[in-house]
Amino acid sequence: MTYTTLKVEIDADGIALVTIDLPGQSMNVWNEELMTDFSAFVEDFCKSDKIRGAVITSGKASGFLAGADLRMLGRGGPSGAKTPSKQEQFEAVFGLNRMLRKLETSGHSAKALLNGDAHAKPVAAAVNGLALGGGLELVLACHHRIVADDPKVQLGVPEVQVGLLPGGGGTQRLPRLGGLQNAALLATQGQPIDPATALGQGIIQEIAPREQLVAKAKAWVKANPKVTQPWDRKGFKYPGGAGPMNPGALQFHMASNAMAQRETNHNYPAVQYILSCLYEGSIVPFDTALRIESKYFFKLLTSAQTRNMIRTLFINKQAAEKGEQRPKSVGKLQIKKIGVLGAGMMGAGIAYVSAKGGAEVVLLDRETAFAEKGKAYSKGIVDKAVGRGKLTQEKADELLARIKPTTKFEDLKDVDLIIEAVFEDPEIKAEVIKKTETVIRKDVIFASNTSTLPITGLAKNSERPDQFIGVHFFSPVDKMPLVEIIPGGRSGDKALAMALDYVGMIRKTPIVVKDTRGFYTNRVVPPYLNEAMLMVKEGVKPALIENAAKSLGLPVGPLALIDETSLDLGKRIMEATKKELGKDYRPTGVEDLLNVMVDKLERLGRKSGGGFYEYPSDGSKKYLWQGIAEYFPPTKDQPSLEETKERILYAQLIPAAQCYADGIVSDPQSADLGAIFGWGFPPWTGGPMSHIDTIGIEAFVRKAENLAQKYGPRFNPPQKFRDMAAKKERLYKAAA
Repeated sequence: MTYTTLKVEIDADGIALVTIDLPGQSMNVWNEELMTDFSAFVEDFCKSDKIRGAVITSGKASGFLAGADLRMLGRGGPSGAKTPSKQEQFEAVFGLNRMLRKLETSGHSAKALLNGDAHAKPVAAAVNGLALGGGLELVLACHHRIVADDPKVQLGVPEVQVGLLPGGGGTQRLPRLGGLQNAALLATQGQPIDPATALGQGIIQEIAPREQLVAKAKAWVKANPKVTQPWDRKGFKYPGGAGPMNPGALQFHMASNAMAQRETNHNYPAVQYILSCLYEGSIVPFDTALRIESKYFFKLLTSAQTRNMIRTLFINKQAAEKGEQRPKSVGKLQIKKIGVLGAGMMGAGIAYVSAKGGAEVVLLDRETAFAEKGKAYSKGIVDKAVGRGKLTQEKADELLARIKPTTKFEDLKDVDLIIEAVFEDPEIKAEVIKKTETVIRKDVIFASNTSTLPITGLAKNSERPDQFIGVHFFSPVDKMPLVEIIPGGRSGDKALAMALDYVGMIRKTPIVVKDTRGFYTNRVVPPYLNEAMLMVKEGVKPALIENAAKSLGLPVGPLALIDETSLDLGKRIMEATKKELGKDYRPTGVEDLLNVMVDKLERLGRKSGGGFYEYPSDGSKKYLWQGIAEYFPPTKDQPSLEETKERILYAQLIPAAQCYADGIVSDPQSADLGAIFGWGFPPWTGGPMSHIDTIGIEAFVRKAENLAQKYGPRFNPPQKFRDMAAKKERLYKAAA
């Protein structure tokens, strides 16, 4: 039989070497073509007397198989959108489980295998690269699993990260091979493991040099003509004997549920469903357990939350990283050498990610000591990586050798790109722009890492405004995944293309935003943080504010975030805005709180040892400062947790919606990506625009209006959203 995505070669011993190799794709994934081909192969495998066993491997250097095509899943699975009945949709989703089960049983019934009346043909996996999600589930359905001896190979089930669970038997085969606890950690956290760890857990049976994988797999198949999976044999027990009534297993199920809800705050149903699969699957026959898994998978797949997460965290993120907004008229640009102006915290981080991306970096500051300190930041990162075994000393030395600290502008003469990260002062930036342009080539793009200053204004200091653009990083640069790209009024296509190519080189996620003070994220985060400070002023207990934010799924509470960015920075920005706007400045209501905290108490945040939190000098855990009650005493009647969560949520939703209405972000995709990867908006929502679509624009407008009546006009929804509500429109045109 001829296949599009498989190459099947049967040797003299009747062993079929099945090589998965999707044409035109860099990585193998379970798409509809592969599902069709592999299903046809399994049918032939079960029926053909010529085939006595099989070895499954990959024809891609990139890895074995990376799981399911999430674009297919985003449509509801194979043929999901075309099938009217729920039962037919479920059966389509069950397809992978059905196919893998047939592969491991050779089509025999569980009863025949259990009684010894039948045996399966042997199937071995020769895993020559990463196997994730449905890729690992294919490996688990094989009877023998050999993986390349390479610590960089990743094995895991990351589906939970997009709101799903392993839907190809992962929640059933993993605990039966590696035990309940290992399976729960793999499935609920979604983090991959290396081959040595998988071998130690019993998930695979062998590690071998890459070039020996197929030969060893064939030898095993030849030596084991009749096989049965452990769970298809009489007397099978989970590793450690953790059967359904085992006291250890019962304790695990109770404790894991409690721990999971503590970590997820009930925001991620996938985690609960995974644990349900582990428990329910342990008390029923294996084939029933697979249908239970598919039932939960189907519930998640058809939920708005999962669709939102897949769309934002995978489909739209990948499109942005591939340069979806890149001008098509500009060819790929070479970026071999980068000049970074300013070696402070931001400049040092930019130098590190640029060198890590493979570029040479000229790191310039006004004093040698400052420039050297900037390079030392990179040394600290790579030394830690070497110490943890994640980087060789040779690679660390190569990265550091690419960073050249200097105080001489002349050293910038042969760079391909400039990134300016000097102090946030228009006059200082103007001076640096002019000095730099006297030495760099005429074709070099100049990017400013300003966080608030409009790019068009800064570009007035340049003799080449068409080659001037904003590239706004977030702190710490080496950890934060988002970069805002801001074309100025005269920025050309080459500037935008260069900025996007650079962000691709350093493997971060870009969004393109309109040139306005604060851009996108810095027009949303300050109102959100101000709302938290207003609540403190009103007498809402700080602990309630922080716990409400965390229960929403925000990584840290707003008061902790204010401490990290520092209260004096907030005060400086407030004063700069007041100076710029003059009589048009509208007080935010937190001016007096900032004056008390900064001027009177000198509580500036973490950097001063105290802000809303106390930061013990011995390095022990921070805790909320109780003294705040003396200046802003808590009221007797506190709002409920739900009321506080709602206020915190809408303090972000409304300014994000306003940015979309004003065209600061031109599409809902960018607004969602910027929110999740820029300031940590709860990923389970898919982003603010996805969340507004899910609750309905009409409901969003109504709730915003209620909050505006209660707390003030800052909660009024944008007129554009009122109009959309009246027309019953959606932000994302296709159903979520």
